[in-house]
Amino acid sequence: MNFPSDLLYTKDHEWVKIENGLATVGITDYAQSELGDIVYLQLPAPPGRVEQGRAFGTIEAVKAVSDIYAPLSGTIEAVNEVLASTPELVNQDPYGKGWMVRIKPSILETEKQNLLDPEAYKALVG
Repeated sequence: MNFPSDLLYTKDHEWVKIENGLATVGITDYAQSELGDIVYLQLPAPPGRVEQGRAFGTIEAVKAVSDIYAPLSGTIEAVNEVLASTPELVNQDPYGKGWMVRIKPSILETEKQNLLDPEAYKALVG
């Protein structure tokens, strides 16, 4: 399993990278491996609002359909449109080309405390 040290994680297996006032979000390597082959994603259109811990989309794999939860509250600034035609990028490159949305956080410093660092996430997934 891959746990990049520059990311923060949720207990629901999303990752977030915060840079230049935006939070890029996707699902973890662990999550994509548990789901199996991803065949479809339903993501919100910008400029939708999201709330930390609430579902903002769904991910459909051969094995199951799962909700995707917002790691932070804010406004959706961008969606990875490429995933509509190539959802398998989430399996192939979950921390790179498989990113899902970019959020402009509204209360970053407070909510950041609810996220896990790489070591805590590693301990969560065993």
